[in-house]
Amino acid sequence: MTEPIPVSRPVDHGTAKLMPDVDRERAWLLTVDGAPQSYVDLDDPAHLEFEYARRLGHVLDVLAEPGAPLDVLHLGGGALTLPRYVHVTRPGSGQDVVEADRRLLDMVVEHMPVPEGVRLHAGDARAWLETAPDNSADVLVADVFGGSRVPAHLTTLSYARQAERVVRPTGVYLANLADAAPFDFLRSQLATFAAVFRELALIAEPAVLRGRRFGNTVLVASHQPVDLAGLTRRTAADAFPARVEYGPELATFIGDARPVRDENAVPSPEPPDGAFGIG
Repeated sequence: MTEPIPVSRPVDHGTAKLMPDVDRERAWLLTVDGAPQSYVDLDDPAHLEFEYARRLGHVLDVLAEPGAPLDVLHLGGGALTLPRYVHVTRPGSGQDVVEADRRLLDMVVEHMPVPEGVRLHAGDARAWLETAPDNSADVLVADVFGGSRVPAHLTTLSYARQAERVVRPTGVYLANLADAAPFDFLRSQLATFAAVFRELALIAEPAVLRGRRFGNTVLVASHQPVDLAGLTRRTAADAFPARVEYGPELATFIGDARPVRDENAVPSPEPPDGAFGIG
């Protein structure tokens, strides 16, 4: 059998690499300028390698009856890790993926099959969101990074209002956010979405919440309560355990942070060297 070989190619926003996993026959790691973007196992799309992706998967698992299809809008595509997960765990789901880097999207499509029901769109996430129909998504997943930072225009109150408009009243907004103590960026994001959605939760590794290291967190925003008990059990039992913060504890964490407006928005902080273990 021919061994898979790494692929490296200039894309619109840097240099992308697809690197095979020596331990999994048809698994690939996608990086852009050295920052890990996606991990995909084509033989087992339900396998989620990255910690934050596993936590997003746990939320997706508790949103509806097992196997029930969902309409999902993904802002940020990468190698389509979560769309592949939804495709196998919730067959028949309708999914739209918006990726700003057209050449990255072309590279992924060339080397990996696109699951049925997944529609790909090259474009800016916020611009695309602003044209999306009202109440059209059960789940909106925001996993958009310019390199290793969330772009400023995807952090604001006006962006959050667009997300709330597109998500159905029974739906959920999910976001992958990275920060470290003193959590100025993360606290401002929580304040921003708390101003728009009635229910808010945060999933994070305890060491990150204690300020011991830089790391990814998952924001969960909705109007209807999410199954927090089920979500807490899943995240606590994971190979990479995490906590679910909500209610008064989360309000205390947010503190005096204010919602972000377009005129004072900034990208998420630059991760420190070695934060993700890949050069």
